[in-house]
Amino acid sequence: MARKSDINRLNRRTFMKASAATGAALAAGSVFAPSVRAAQTLKLGYVSPQTGPLAPFAEADKFIISSFLETVKGGVKVGGAKLPVEVTVKDSQSNPNRAAEVAKELIVSNKIDLMLVASTPETTNPVSTQCEIEEVPCISSVAPWQPYFIGRQANPAGGPPAWKPFNYTYHFFWGLEDVIAVYTNMWQQVKTDKSVGGLFPNDGDGNAWGSKQVGFPPVLDKLGFKLTDPGRYQNLTDDFTAQIAAFKKANCDIITGVMIPPDFTTFWNQASQQGFKPKVASIGKAILFPVAVEALGKNGNNLSSEVWWTPNHPFKSSLTGQSAKQLADAYEKSSGKQWTQPIGFVHALFELAVDVAKRSGNAGDNKAMVKAIAATNLHTVVGPIAWNGKNLPPFAAKNIAKTPLVGGQWRLRNGNKYDIVITDNKTAPEIPVGGKMEPIA
Repeated sequence: MARKSDINRLNRRTFMKASAATGAALAAGSVFAPSVRAAQTLKLGYVSPQTGPLAPFAEADKFIISSFLETVKGGVKVGGAKLPVEVTVKDSQSNPNRAAEVAKELIVSNKIDLMLVASTPETTNPVSTQCEIEEVPCISSVAPWQPYFIGRQANPAGGPPAWKPFNYTYHFFWGLEDVIAVYTNMWQQVKTDKSVGGLFPNDGDGNAWGSKQVGFPPVLDKLGFKLTDPGRYQNLTDDFTAQIAAFKKANCDIITGVMIPPDFTTFWNQASQQGFKPKVASIGKAILFPVAVEALGKNGNNLSSEVWWTPNHPFKSSLTGQSAKQLADAYEKSSGKQWTQPIGFVHALFELAVDVAKRSGNAGDNKAMVKAIAATNLHTVVGPIAWNGKNLPPFAAKNIAKTPLVGGQWRLRNGNKYDIVITDNKTAPEIPVGGKMEPIA
């Protein structure tokens, strides 16, 4: 059956037409993509959550992809040939099962040379796993490496001996150790009782962030913070009364967690109604985007979050030469919307695709593509990317490349508009600070 959410077989001339068209019916099957073929076109697949509760992560996708296709309109030199570039985009609909399904369609029906995927473990994990099964090269991003890597293992509870490297799937982003360091560095700028309330959903991110092995609990305990964790809740919960009561009883003056945007809006509004007013709220995922903070009105002021990319980051694109600021400005001019953090990372995925294809020598050779990914050493608009194992445990060193992370607070400006101000850069001093932490009024 045709799916309106799919954007199929995009090229420079047909992008605008295809983005509005219904996708053609795709054949089912379980055959493997050929490991070597004579490539006449560089075929890229891209999966992201364009609809559903995770849709803010994909808000800039059409801008990034149309800009990319314009940049490579003359083709990309691979080996001795200049190949036209084709991008086939699929919507995961914020559903892991759907993500796996469309990944297989891209592999079997579209016969892609390289898979690109972004935005939360619910998207990256099923797509990457499908690529590993089908032996198709894959680069993913915008998910902390622990829920991406450990969450895909058959027996993660067994500890490091059960965690094995992957052969076809590679990931770049920061890790839980980075976000924990950023959050605790920010918290220590504000006078509190070091009592923390945790909001961890029953999903890939929540289970990792709340893990007593790899998440917040052991680090907070070591640093002298007391964590109150009421347990896992289901996404799209409409009542956080139990969590709020637990936080009030423990006198929590810091709140943290990793929530989808509608859930944090529900929690924060109910907390205000029930008289719970922490001094600090550092929330992953939910308040990464200006529109999510604006939905809270004045109650969004001084909420804090991890910051992976801003127009002030001192990096530029290897593909276009644009600085981070020039890329953000181009998006704002094109869309009329405020820049968002995923812009840089989605752009970097396509930077990597071109770089890897050029160095592979043959876009139709899966093993050559994987070898090129593993040898990457590229300076991108989100910083340098190399799968060299730096600052990683041995079991993850092959498949993960880390990118810099800092922390910031949303500050109200011009009525109901917000800007994010970098308030801590101890984990990445090359990224400039714009202010200090302030308690929530």
